[in-house]
Amino acid sequence: MARQTPLHALHRELGARSVDFGGWDMPVHYGSQIEEHHSVRRAAGMFDVSHMCVIDLHGPGVRAFLRWLLANDIGKLQRPGKALYSCMLDESGGVLDDLIVYLMAEDWFRVVVNAGTRDKDLAWMRACAAGRGAELDIIERSDLAMIAVQGPEARARVADLLDADAADRASALALEPFSACGCGDWFVARTGYTGEDGFEVMLPAAEAEPFWRALAAAGVAPCGLGARDTLRLEAGMNLYGNDMDASTNPLESGLAWTVAFDPPDRDFVGRRALEALRTAGVPMKLVGLVLEERGVLRGHQKVSAAGIGDGEVTSGTWSPSLERSIAFARVPSATGSAVQVEMRGKWLPARVVKLPFLRHGRILIDL
Repeated sequence: MARQTPLHALHRELGARSVDFGGWDMPVHYGSQIEEHHSVRRAAGMFDVSHMCVIDLHGPGVRAFLRWLLANDIGKLQRPGKALYSCMLDESGGVLDDLIVYLMAEDWFRVVVNAGTRDKDLAWMRACAAGRGAELDIIERSDLAMIAVQGPEARARVADLLDADAADRASALALEPFSACGCGDWFVARTGYTGEDGFEVMLPAAEAEPFWRALAAAGVAPCGLGARDTLRLEAGMNLYGNDMDASTNPLESGLAWTVAFDPPDRDFVGRRALEALRTAGVPMKLVGLVLEERGVLRGHQKVSAAGIGDGEVTSGTWSPSLERSIAFARVPSATGSAVQVEMRGKWLPARVVKLPFLRHGRILIDL
């Protein structure tokens, strides 16, 4: 039986169409995926992301442990509330998961991992800690729900529902992107997944439904996973299991920027494999595609770079904002600006573009 978030009954009340996502029964839309997409781009929308797993790591050796466990360097986190995006790798450089880590205190870090990988991530972290003799408490915060509110009006809508002190703390995050703050039992983060501004609010599970209803009364549109997928793809953000997984590495997944090779004396899981790959040359890369003709790009479609080799679409969709079919594709590193994509036995032309396609409502590619 699929797992359910604390908001599951409310989604049913609102008439959401649900799907199994990573072992969770989740709303895909509440009527119109395209309208939900535009609500986020133009005003504010909210997503139940309580299926994501919040993990708190406590202990005097937690910073040293995470500097070794993660490919990005949490040495960059020097102030409570600062956040970092990273991949967690195996020894071969394969991506076990992508995650966000927050510095809470010197002996306390909070990590948010993907829903479908939560069990294996927890097992991996605990096994790695035991293997290194790190005395840590690694706690799954199943008592928390999480609601993401995204869009140009999102921060203001959330702040209006907080008490004065919490509103001041949350509003101050506007001065420092990719950061968070504690607001009593609530934790408000500015680390979104749509290419728009907003907050992710972690709060006690029992308080999630009243907060969702208050947001709806304030004009924030309920949105499902369908809109979340088109929004993140437009914004050039990878989805674990589609655009990277344990069979791929960050260097061929458009995530080289998340790997901190400096300082050179920092060891981390997978470092030697990635350094060998850098020396030999990375054979594949992740690119953005725009279809030049009618049709919709979808995952697993074949991509041909003439005279160079073949690749594959990893994520594809019709973009409501661009009114074009767009995709991510993993292709040979020598691929130029033009490729062809196989669609129902025909090869259609597509253009390689630099990611992201769109950010903060601004289209960044030529149409």
